[in-house]
Amino acid sequence: MTGHHVLTWDVTASKGIETAWIDLGERTLSAHGRAVGTVPEAYWITYELETGEDFVTRRLRVRAESAAGSRELDLRRDDKGRWTAGGEPLAGLEDALDCDLGLCPLTNTMPLLRHGLHRSPGEREFVMAWVSVPELAVQPSPQRYEHLARTEEGARVRYTSGTFQRDLECDGDGLIVDYPDLAHRTQTR
Repeated sequence: MTGHHVLTWDVTASKGIETAWIDLGERTLSAHGRAVGTVPEAYWITYELETGEDFVTRRLRVRAESAAGSRELDLRRDDKGRWTAGGEPLAGLEDALDCDLGLCPLTNTMPLLRHGLHRSPGEREFVMAWVSVPELAVQPSPQRYEHLARTEEGARVRYTSGTFQRDLECDGDGLIVDYPDLAHRTQTR
């Protein structure tokens, strides 16, 4: 489960591509990545993600470039569960442990790892600090993950947010391989 991973996804939802360099520890994850997309508009994203123990988000730094200009987000969660963006408090995220960067399959990994949903049966509900792309607006997002089955490569986990539902394929490390209608992994190292 631990180690350094370099993953690339074909991000069909943005008609783009993303590569992430990931360091996965026993109870922590850190990563940086880059994505280029053309939907909803041409943009590029760079991000840095850091979790604390139990894969709980500590910081997500994102920079977006598009025809609308350049935007930056410094999203943080402190040890008391308070979220800030650029130092300003965010409401509605008191129960959130994770960030969810839009169009980024990597950020679906933290709740899977924390609760072992990539290895064994279970179902959990979460509130995520969801970040829209390329706007970088943050809002609460109720989500549910349910382990459906073990697979040869890892597991199939159902993701639900409102009326949106997809069955995600992940590898044995809990890293997303296939997120139907969003992204499919094309390269692993």
